[in-house]
Amino acid sequence: MKITVCGSIKFAKNLVEVYRELEKLGHEPLMHEQMFGLADGTAGQLKDKANGLETSEIKIKYNYIKWWYSCILKSDAILVCNFDKNGIENYVGGNTLMEIGFAYVNNKKIFLLNPIPEKVSYTDEIKTMVDIVLNGDLKGIK
Repeated sequence: MKITVCGSIKFAKNLVEVYRELEKLGHEPLMHEQMFGLADGTAGQLKDKANGLETSEIKIKYNYIKWWYSCILKSDAILVCNFDKNGIENYVGGNTLMEIGFAYVNNKKIFLLNPIPEKVSYTDEIKTMVDIVLNGDLKGIK
């Protein structure tokens, strides 16, 4: 299955690990190339941040939102990698919520790696759109 891997860039190392596991399971994962650089410390984005670019400017420079949208259109499904962040268990942030919405309105299957976060104001929206909660088990992707 062709799967777009989604999640906060703060989890880049985790996302790369999940990407590699999906490959081992015989899937075709897709993910922005910057994630690999963020995971190993070589991403141009890191230099941009150090040079004072705002997060929004970086997102525009690397065309993140449109890139993820077009990637989702090429996929059969998305896998949302939601880990703990900022004191929120199984965090899903704004960009990732948009990616879930992109997948949902384009009839793509939506997998959530960990349980649905309960301490965000959009829990109901996530519950509405997610097809399968994997509870950490990638073998549940079918």
